[in-house]
Amino acid sequence: MENSFSKRFGYRRPMPEITIREAAPEELRMAIIQIACDLGLKPSQIRETLCKVLLKAPDRNNWSEYPNVWEEVKDLMGNAPWFKVYDISEELVKTLGPPTSRQYYGTEAQRKFETQLNEVFGELGIGWQMAGGEIQTRGTDVFEDSIQKAKTALLESGRPTAESELREAIADLSRRPEPDITGAIQHSMAALECVARDVCRQPSRTLGDLLQKEGQKLGIPKPLNEAVEKAWGYASEMGRHVREGRTPERAEAELIVGMCATISTYLCQKVF
Repeated sequence: MENSFSKRFGYRRPMPEITIREAAPEELRMAIIQIACDLGLKPSQIRETLCKVLLKAPDRNNWSEYPNVWEEVKDLMGNAPWFKVYDISEELVKTLGPPTSRQYYGTEAQRKFETQLNEVFGELGIGWQMAGGEIQTRGTDVFEDSIQKAKTALLESGRPTAESELREAIADLSRRPEPDITGAIQHSMAALECVARDVCRQPSRTLGDLLQKEGQKLGIPKPLNEAVEKAWGYASEMGRHVREGRTPERAEAELIVGMCATISTYLCQKVF
C-alpha cells in the first residue's frame, strides 16, 4: 500500500528486536505471496514458483485463479519448511524479472518486492533481509552499519580481497537451514588479517604476529591492541582448531564479524 495513510505521513512503529531466525511465521508467509500478487503475478505464476521450490506437482483440478489456485498457493506456502519460505522469496523476485533472463535483477517490480519484503522482516523482528534479490542475514542497526562501512572502506582503499572475505563471512551466517558459524569467524578474521598484512607490507605473517611485532605500524592504541590479539586467539581456537563440545554460538560469531569489520574500517581510514 504505497499511498497508505502511514506512508504518506511517515508513521511507523519502532522496529522490534530481532527474535526470529530459524522460523517463518504465518504473517511472513502470507505477506510474501500477497506482495508478489500486488506486483502483478497471477496465483498460477506464484503456484508455479512454489511447486518448483518445493518439488510439488500443481493440482490440475484447480484451474481458476480465484479462489481455487489462490487457496492452493496459501496451502503450499503455509505447509512449506521454514527455510524453503526464504528460498521461495528469492525465486519469486526472479519471476518478477524479464522472462528472457530470470537471473537479471533490477526491475522496478523487483526493487519494490525487495523493499516491501524487508519492511515485513523488520516489523516482524526477523533476522533476514533481501539484498540484490538474495536473502542474507540481518543484524542490529549497529552491526549492519559496521558491515556496510567496512565493505565501502575496503573497496575504496583498493582491498577487494579483504572485502570478499567479509562478504563470505556474511554468506556463512546467511546459510540455511544452519549457518556456518566457524566459517563466519574464519572469513571475518581473514579479512582483518588481509588488511593488517597490507598495511604492514608483510604478506605472509599472521595477524597475531603482526599485532605483537608491528603494533606501531597498525596504530591500534593500547590496550585495545591486546583486546584484538585476544580476539584473534579466540578465533583461531573456535574457527580454525575446533574441538569436540566447543561449538561457538551465533551471537559470538556476530561479535567477531562486527569487530573485524570495525577494525578493518579503522585501519583503512588510518592508512588509506
